[in-house]
Amino acid sequence: METIKQLLQDKGGQVWTILPQASVYDAIYLMSEKEIGSLLVVEDERIVGLISERDYARKVILKGRSSKSTRVSDIMSRSVLYTHGGQTIHEAMAVMTKHRIRHLPALEDGRLIGIVSMGDLVNALIAEQQFIIEQLEHYITG
Repeated sequence: METIKQLLQDKGGQVWTILPQASVYDAIYLMSEKEIGSLLVVEDERIVGLISERDYARKVILKGRSSKSTRVSDIMSRSVLYTHGGQTIHEAMAVMTKHRIRHLPALEDGRLIGIVSMGDLVNALIAEQQFIIEQLEHYITG
């Protein structure tokens, strides 16, 4: 079974962050530019939250707020769950499914090593299953 650390080695550990005092507009612009669905909110090199496209849709657009005048700290999720490099993709997916979240930062020895999305985990599981199928086919056909 593939671990989060292995997944991040294949994917790359690039993590995009934003300050809590930044505008939601700046956060959405950065997400769009980098083609990602969330940003970690960091202050003094410490993770203080996470902002996602879902937060924007539910806490800005649907509430009639302005993305240029609303601060990231006003809508970010403050309770951030984490995974670690040794956790399997199956275990991480179970955590994300149980807590209904789509992005999970990964820590190792207290430092950030990357972030995984539900899409990353689904793709890794599909690749793992395809490998198993190919190995079984090879075994059967000799």
